[in-house]
Amino acid sequence: MTTSFKTAQRAEELGIHIQDIDDSPMIDITVDGADEVDKSLNGIKEGGAAFLMEKIVAKNSKRVVWIVDSEKVHEKLGQFPLPVEVVPFGSGKLIEEFEKNHLYPKLRLDSHNKPVITDMGHYIVDLSLKSIDQPFELGKYLDGRVDLVEHGLFLDIADEIIIGDCKQVYFLTRSELQK
Repeated sequence: MTTSFKTAQRAEELGIHIQDIDDSPMIDITVDGADEVDKSLNGIKEGGAAFLMEKIVAKNSKRVVWIVDSEKVHEKLGQFPLPVEVVPFGSGKLIEEFEKNHLYPKLRLDSHNKPVITDMGHYIVDLSLKSIDQPFELGKYLDGRVDLVEHGLFLDIADEIIIGDCKQVYFLTRSELQK
């Protein structure tokens, strides 16, 4: 299975059969990237606007592994803009609320200055927070919004992060955190 319609279409063009997530009892492992991670195995995904489908796949996986460059590892999340997928109807009102709450929202636009539309037909609003001091509280606030479909905070989802730079590869694992 894939996490975007574009990838699924390309795979089918190449003769690769894509199984629907609903036809799979459980996904053994998901291997993916992340835009930013912290050392507690939390992350921000998806600058590419497919995080709703990515989160559905991850939540239905026995094991989730992210592979990132060492430059994407930070003490606190927030250096990468936090994307939120929002319902187009009333999105201006939501953006106003985000502004009042100092979340620094910006509607993501395409090369024609039109809103980016996700595979599910929603808009993306990027929150430029610089630092997220309380990611679980922010996630709870965002989860409570009726006009927000999903957010790019992936909290307590990854089981392992493989981190590489030009000299070495190292690993962060959930089992090591729990010791």
